[in-house]
Amino acid sequence: MTTTTGTSAVTRAVGIAHTRIEGRDKVTGTARYAGEIPFAELAYGWLVLSTIARGRIRSVESDPVLAMPGVLAVLHHGNAPRVDGNYTGMLGRPDPTLLVFQSDRVPSAGWPVALIVAETSEQAREAAEALVVRYDQEPHDVAFFAGRPGTYTPEGSPGAQSETEKGDVQAELAASAVVVDAEYTTPEEHHSALEPHAATAHWDGGRLEVVDSNQGSMWVAEELAKLFSLDPASVRVRSEHVGGAFGAKGVRPHQVCAVMAATLLHRPVRVVLTRRQTFSLVGYRSPTAQRVRLGADADGRLRAFDHQAQSLTSTVHEFVERSAEPGRVMYDADAHHTVNRLVKLDVPTPTFMRAPGEAPGSFALESALDELAEKCGIDPIALRARNEPDAGPVSGLPFSSRNVLTCFQEGARRFGWADRDPRPGTRRDGRWLLGTGTAAASFPSRAIPSTAAVTAEADGTFTVRITAADVGTGARTALTLIAAEALEVAPARIRMKIADSDFGPAMIAGGSMGTRSWGWAVTAAVSELREQLALGGDIPPQGITARSDTGAAIGALANKERHSFGAQFAEVAVDVTSGEVRVRRMLGIFAAGRIINPLTARSQLIGGMIWGLSMALHEEAIRDQASGGHVGADLAGYHFAANADVPLIEADWVDDPDPDDPVGIKGIGEIGIVGAAAAIANAVRHATGVRHRDLPIRPDRVLLAGTGGNGTG
Repeated sequence: MTTTTGTSAVTRAVGIAHTRIEGRDKVTGTARYAGEIPFAELAYGWLVLSTIARGRIRSVESDPVLAMPGVLAVLHHGNAPRVDGNYTGMLGRPDPTLLVFQSDRVPSAGWPVALIVAETSEQAREAAEALVVRYDQEPHDVAFFAGRPGTYTPEGSPGAQSETEKGDVQAELAASAVVVDAEYTTPEEHHSALEPHAATAHWDGGRLEVVDSNQGSMWVAEELAKLFSLDPASVRVRSEHVGGAFGAKGVRPHQVCAVMAATLLHRPVRVVLTRRQTFSLVGYRSPTAQRVRLGADADGRLRAFDHQAQSLTSTVHEFVERSAEPGRVMYDADAHHTVNRLVKLDVPTPTFMRAPGEAPGSFALESALDELAEKCGIDPIALRARNEPDAGPVSGLPFSSRNVLTCFQEGARRFGWADRDPRPGTRRDGRWLLGTGTAAASFPSRAIPSTAAVTAEADGTFTVRITAADVGTGARTALTLIAAEALEVAPARIRMKIADSDFGPAMIAGGSMGTRSWGWAVTAAVSELREQLALGGDIPPQGITARSDTGAAIGALANKERHSFGAQFAEVAVDVTSGEVRVRRMLGIFAAGRIINPLTARSQLIGGMIWGLSMALHEEAIRDQASGGHVGADLAGYHFAANADVPLIEADWVDDPDPDDPVGIKGIGEIGIVGAAAAIANAVRHATGVRHRDLPIRPDRVLLAGTGGNGTG
């Protein structure tokens, strides 16, 4: 048959609210996740984790466990297959946590020491709980605090400098009429995705196949190929449906364990992590200790800007929570200094967690700006407008677009900011003290080279193949809309296939880069396909396929500061007799490029804002100094915002085109959380007169601080 892509009956797809194309499957249970897909002769693996924080394994007493019903194998450092960790992957050298069972060394509590494989999950768990592992324990150190001995500045890179500096900060502080010098802390926080981490590995005709829950199938396939010294073409990873990720679902020990066991037993093996195990095996957000020094003229113009951030990392792998980076984009000054510092402790390695760096960094930075505004007697929004930079404060590069002030203007109008009495502690509603606060938000907008293939089928439909990942964000639907608009057809004529490493290299779902990178690749493939279809003729039974690779186009982009921006607003009620803090309403206005699907975009932004609320008032993982492990490593001990804690939250956006992007996308996955905690903390200050510089703002901290009138706590 002959087909055409254009039709006057087709309306615009991008920018129109569209329900998720897989939504019905998810709510009816038809969509199957990694831990639900059946396999013949499936065996189950259960991880055993260390109970000490530092030392060596003296013995693994596996014989009694091997005699238990259904147990097939006990893997540990004495008998596990060897893997090769001497390689450089997408994120550099692998975290040694992936090199499971390669050594008797234990560097942190919750380190994998054995894997029990059995006929059923229940048998594997019972055996894992019965396994005796003996250790030679050594003294450990897990204490994190500001300025502790051993803190150092890690080596940076051109794209991720640990330290930036211009001008003389000390001299400008001395010459400033108003100075803020304050320290802020944020605790250890965890991802806790609804769907557990799960992987099933099996060999099919000499090819390793893994069904997994991850943020990038090609990423996992490439890492497994390197670890097991396999031809990359002999590894296939699929991850069709993912129930949340937030940075935690990369390459983790359970995938490696599943491959090891499947290789030894010659049958499929599934390993699913428990909630408690995720607290030590899949990364977390490091606690931070941050010092912000701001010096300004009496009118609020910044002369000195200094943001120093400290986080922790493990003794085996370096990860930096880059909390000092937001100020490199947001605010300029005559003298400007930012630095991220680290301390190595006997803890698991932290990792990327939704808005890494920006989330905790914006709390300190935007709280300090609020303090400066109060000291100067200037409205917080006016202060930010007064310090709006014309170019990147550190890089000097032009902005691709920067509409942060537009966000503040629209947000202030809708929130009723003009009616705000700036005096703290003046508004009451019965026993509640009321306050409002605001904060700015920013997050980088990047694109990574990706490939895609689009096929015009003989039946008039189109099939798109791309190794994208839909981790619950609605990416599958957004890409369908992008393809439909580029082809000028109805979305119903698009068949979207994602999350299969066989489809070729593509960006992972991370860093708010997914939809922009994938959408670019899909658009480029459609452009090539349209050229082929323009030649005319019948479409053969196998269809006509066009492929794209955006590497050259992305490499040719002009060097600019590219970011999403936003303005966060919050109103809180504080009962100082009980310490209870309730957020009554929140509003976020964002400048995030072209919005592909308003329905799922608003869901993403609101979800991020709820996460910021949870960060401000609830989330805090406590590490026991004596054991080195967590206190309450579950969703009973680790508190987060529940439905009753979430008020009316509104999210919207302003027009924010990016002329360099063929689909105009910037990314929205993380911008929603940035600034949200600061807006709430600033509102608590306005309500009570007390400044809370340590998160979360728990009832006991509110009670301890009381009310300070116009003072600070």
